[in-house]
Amino acid sequence: MTDINNAKSEFCEIYLSVIRRDGADKLLDYLQNNDFFTAPASARYHLAESGGLCQHSINVYKRLKQLVEREYGEEYSRIYSDETLAVCGLLHDLCKVNYYVTEMRNVKEGNEWVKKPFFKVEEKFPYGHGEKSVFIISQYMRLSAEEAMAINWHMGGFDERVKGGSYAFSEALAKFKLALLLHIADLEATYLDEDRG
Repeated sequence: MTDINNAKSEFCEIYLSVIRRDGADKLLDYLQNNDFFTAPASARYHLAESGGLCQHSINVYKRLKQLVEREYGEEYSRIYSDETLAVCGLLHDLCKVNYYVTEMRNVKEGNEWVKKPFFKVEEKFPYGHGEKSVFIISQYMRLSAEEAMAINWHMGGFDERVKGGSYAFSEALAKFKLALLLHIADLEATYLDEDRG
């Protein structure tokens, strides 16, 4: 179970220590004034619990940093700055802010029916997944082309555009290696680090 206060504290510590670009303070205010720190990472799969989105974002950031360090060695920051890694890892799923609602349903426990809360998707701004995260971030601060591509395509083969037959994902990977690394970090965090309920 995610400790919401610890996750929020860790997220803010990383964010404030590395993300310094113009507008970063206003983006953090946006996260604090919405449900980013209490939202689930998913409705029923990984970290489908309060605070799961924040914890997932931290997990992806840590996995991304490990991948980049492993791939490029101690001099990795000549290729990708710590700020870029934090922007991509911590903010890739902003599309899930104000995305879930809690409803009640009847669940049988033993011989009794009891009401239990569950998360349900209630999309208020159907702009896509990765592209919605890019849109939200861009309302507050500037992204590099490589950061935007990585966040936009972090879902990889699970992206609805790819499922629909688009080849743009493979073209993005060929041109922007950070897109591949963020996708892998997201998969590793989801399937290796997180409770799948």
